[in-house]
Parts: sequence; C-alpha cells; structure tokens
Amino acid sequence: MKAKKRKRFRILGKILFVLYIGFLLYFLIFSDWYGRTGEMREYHYNLVLFQEINRFWYHRDRLGWIAYANLFGNVLIFVPFGFFMPMASRYRSLFLTLFYSFGLSFLVEAFQFVSRVGSFDVDDLLLNMIGGVLGYIIFVICNTIRRWHDANRERKRAGARKGKR
Repeated sequence: MKAKKRKRFRILGKILFVLYIGFLLYFLIFSDWYGRTGEMREYHYNLVLFQEINRFWYHRDRLGWIAYANLFGNVLIFVPFGFFMPMASRYRSLFLTLFYSFGLSFLVEAFQFVSRVGSFDVDDLLLNMIGGVLGYIIFVICNTIRRWHDANRERKRAGARKGKR
C-alpha cells in the first residue's frame, strides 16, 4: 500500500475509532436502554471471576435473552475496539490490544462503580478483553486479505507493463 493511501486508511481508522469510543461510553454509562437511568442506592460489585458468568449461564432458561445479552453483549461491544485500535495506530500487537481492552474496560467499570451507575464486575473485564482480542483477530485476517489482494494487483500490473515492452 502506498504511503498516501496508508495515511488515508489510518485517518479513517482514527475517525471510526473516536466515533466508536463515543458510542461505547454513551452505551455503557448513560444509555436508558441498558438500564442506566439513575443512581443505585448501594454499591454492587463482583470480584470473583466467573461468578456472574456462571450465574447467568445457570439461570439462562429463566432469564431468557437477558442472559445472552449480558454474556455475548459484553464480548460483542468490544469487538470494534479490537478492530479499530490497530487500524488507527502504528503499533499493532495482540498484547497491546489486550492491554488497552483491559484498560478501557477497567475505566468504564470503575466509573460505573464510583458513580453508582451500573456495577463493577470482573467478569465484564474478562468478556470485554475477549471481545477486544476477537476484534484484533478479525483485523489481522482482513489486513492479511487486503495485503494479499494488493500484492496480486501489483503482480498483474507488473505483468501488464512487462507485456507492453
């Protein structure tokens, strides 16, 4: 990919990343749909890994779609983060994506705890990190396909130029 095209690609990634972060913060902190309408009277938190995941999975028949929305929603909401972060950055690695997914998720969880809007849950941290890593894997696959496509296009152009001589 040429430098000018790469720069446009990175700018697009930064714009999409900023829009996604705005959506994420609104959805996780202020969204009425997700039950963020008011302050809770007492703190709620979970510091035991897999406690809430097991509870939602065990009671999924009674809870219905809410159990799936919690479990898969926490993963899916961070998939775009894992995809757009390496797209917007020069530094691309699985470790950085995992680190930043944890960092952003921790900030959101801590804000929910302190503001009493939502609850602090270590299971959400785990599920959010899994979503970030899945997004990164999707980015790597898409980037590999794009590079393969660009290389094939260049080979065809080189072959066409060679044939004109």
